[in-house]
Amino acid sequence: MTINKRINTEHDPIDVLIIGAGPSGAIAAALLVQKGRKVLVLEKEEFPRFSIGESLLPQCMVFVEEAGMLEAVQAGGFQFKNGAAFQHAGKYTDFNFNEKFTPGPGTTFQVQRARFDKILADESARVGADIRYRHEIITVDVGGAKPLVTYRTPEGEIHAASASFLLDASGFGRVLPRLLDLESPSNFPVRQSCFTHVKDNIGDLTFDRNKILISIHPKSRDVWYWTIPFSNGTCSLGVVAEKPFFDDYAENLNERLMSIVHEEPHLSALLANAEIIQPARQISGYSANVKSLHGKGFALLGNAGEFLDPVFSSGVTIAMKSASLAVALLDRQLSGETVDWESDYAVPLKKGVDTFRTFVTSWYDQRLQEIIFHHDQPVNVKAMICSILAGYAWDDSNPYVSQSERRVNVLAEICRV
Repeated sequence: MTINKRINTEHDPIDVLIIGAGPSGAIAAALLVQKGRKVLVLEKEEFPRFSIGESLLPQCMVFVEEAGMLEAVQAGGFQFKNGAAFQHAGKYTDFNFNEKFTPGPGTTFQVQRARFDKILADESARVGADIRYRHEIITVDVGGAKPLVTYRTPEGEIHAASASFLLDASGFGRVLPRLLDLESPSNFPVRQSCFTHVKDNIGDLTFDRNKILISIHPKSRDVWYWTIPFSNGTCSLGVVAEKPFFDDYAENLNERLMSIVHEEPHLSALLANAEIIQPARQISGYSANVKSLHGKGFALLGNAGEFLDPVFSSGVTIAMKSASLAVALLDRQLSGETVDWESDYAVPLKKGVDTFRTFVTSWYDQRLQEIIFHHDQPVNVKAMICSILAGYAWDDSNPYVSQSERRVNVLAEICRV
């Protein structure tokens, strides 16, 4: 790309340049600053800004605490969350995350991401990270002694900065995969989600606002809805299906979403008085993969590397886990140690991602649905599954992590019998 403007070069040495100030970027920045590293974060958007991925998993709280942000998040007034509920065709079941197999936090929050992400970013800046909003990455060169990034400021000026290492925390923006030709096709079908926020006006006193509710379409079991209650009487509401499913509905996204919602009797009754408070949105083809999670002078965090599916709210957990893993490795490297990014970062990160992948795949082919809705779940097995639903997908002592595909297959067959 030819840039016809004078390039202003940063002169202060930068240890790590992070692309994106979302959860993985903010967590990574705070952890690096704690270790005495000079960090520059370039974020394309202005915060606060809207994002989905609003139902956190308890595993997230481990990383929030590690980054020194727990008190700020707890003071944020977010909706307490202690589990997940599932319902389909009159069947209802739930998982209490405090009854999981793996040690660790059993509760978390359901968050409006605009405010949540701003809290994390502000905490990162408070401890010393240099965060610059409305700064757009233009080019990245990793061929030299140090990675070199050119970016555009809000005033339209072109600047360049070199750093000892780059972390791409750009999420669905996927900056380095695009610029460095790292994109790889996902093996998931192209799915689409349509979503909004509503003032829910739920009068049903049996409705548990402390849990995300996952509902399944009465006729198409690969179509599902999320209902994520917030502390201010609103909900995040969305539906996920393969793209052709939406073709039979209105082009107006508000009408489209509510028409599909009213096809599910329980959800229709629950949200009978709901009022849409922001225009519905739609995204498609969000599942993504890359050829490699790292390269010379860089690593990819969270959704910038791989995104599976929103069904088990794994995105923010994977993002924060990747930040924690990468920072520990990067600190060693910046201290002069030789590190192996494949064996010490990519392989362990993928272990948990593959566990979630088994759960996502088996959800859509209905094996996991058979397990979740089975009327007689052994307590110990339910606790193991509960751990993964709570985000503890890296716990090798859990058979549903260490042997996820085989265990799910066997259990689904037992449930069918």
